[in-house]
Amino acid sequence: RWEANYARWLEWLKANGEISDWQHEPRTFWFDNIQRGVRSYKPDFLVVGGTSPDAVTWHEVKGWMDQRSQTCLKRMAKYHPDEVIILVREKSYNKLCKGWGSVIEGWE
Repeated sequence: RWEANYARWLEWLKANGEISDWQHEPRTFWFDNIQRGVRSYKPDFLVVGGTSPDAVTWHEVKGWMDQRSQTCLKRMAKYHPDEVIILVREKSYNKLCKGWGSVIEGWE
C-alpha cells in the first residue's frame, strides 16, 4: 500500500509539472565482486526532475529497516556513489499521507 500511494503522489507531481517523470523499479544495481549476501539492489522508484529538469533520484519506501536493507544501502554508497537515494521512512510517509491522502484520488 505504501508504494502504491507513493506512486499516486509521484503521478500527481508529474501531472502538476513538479517532476518530469517517474518509473517503478526500472533498474537493478549490481555489486561487483560480492560473492555472498546482497549482490544487487532494485530501488522502488526512479524520479526525474524536481531540483532540475534532468535530475535523477532513486526513492526507496521503507516502513522498517532490516539488515538486508541496510546492507543494500551501504553497498549502493560504495559501488554506485554517484546515485542519489531518497529514503522514505515511516515519519516521512505519514506526513505525506496527512498532507495528500485526502487530496489524491485512490489513496489507500
